Amino acid sequence: MEYGNFPPQMLPPGSPSDRVPSAPPGTIFVLGPEGGYAVPPRRYTLLFGRDREDVHVPVGVEDPTVSRRHGVFTRTATDGDWWLVNTGNLPIELPDGVLMLTGHKRLIGSGYTPLVINSTKRRSHLVEVRVVDEDDHNPRATSGAETVDPETVYELSPQERLVLTALGRRYLEGHDAFPLPLPWEETARLVSASPYATKSWTHKMAANTVEDVRERLHRRGVRGLLREEVGEPVGSTLSVNLIRELLKTATLSAQDLELLADTD
Repeated sequence: MEYGNFPPQMLPPGSPSDRVPSAPPGTIFVLGPEGGYAVPPRRYTLLFGRDREDVHVPVGVEDPTVSRRHGVFTRTATDGDWWLVNTGNLPIELPDGVLMLTGHKRLIGSGYTPLVINSTKRRSHLVEVRVVDEDDHNPRATSGAETVDPETVYELSPQERLVLTALGRRYLEGHDAFPLPLPWEETARLVSASPYATKSWTHKMAANTVEDVRERLHRRGVRGLLREEVGEPVGSTLSVNLIRELLKTATLSAQDLELLADTD
């Protein structure tokens, strides 16, 4: 199939990701388990999610924790870029483990980008994306029911949620591709300044609260939360693993940043 100035076109179900048709630079291919969609370089909004009748690329159609409109690709000009926004409840995992939370926005560069939605029902849903490069003339892209809220797998007390929101602030804000937890001193400062804090916090109190949550989740079978499980040097690995587990299960979300309002 040759592309020129063409309307958006459906790709047939089962199209191999390494055999998508040739297309002009800037064309985006988005492939799901039931087929895909291709859009040339122009202003457009391309949707993927659970509702077959309301999206271009269906994904997770039998998984109620996947949102009906889980993600949106947009291009605002012919010479612009493709952007992805997570409009679903669950995170979208990018290569190298980068997590996009609800409302986060990312530029999708040329080449192949696999996206994964990890369901709280322990299922994973793959969406394959290919944006044609200037030098890539033969790209290889390597229904209506209500959305069920992701199961909050782990219960957190209000103060635990406040501490973990502060600790994982960089993750929740979504500005950094590879964020790290805040230092304990900065975490304690943010918690103490929050209007929802019930006491003044020290860095030791914050660290002890996080340790209690780690041990509780370890007893639930979550791996990588104890020093003996990750080996030396530990660094911030335990906190990183805890935050990612809470994000993947939607136990923490960007909405929790409201707890830190007016703390800067």
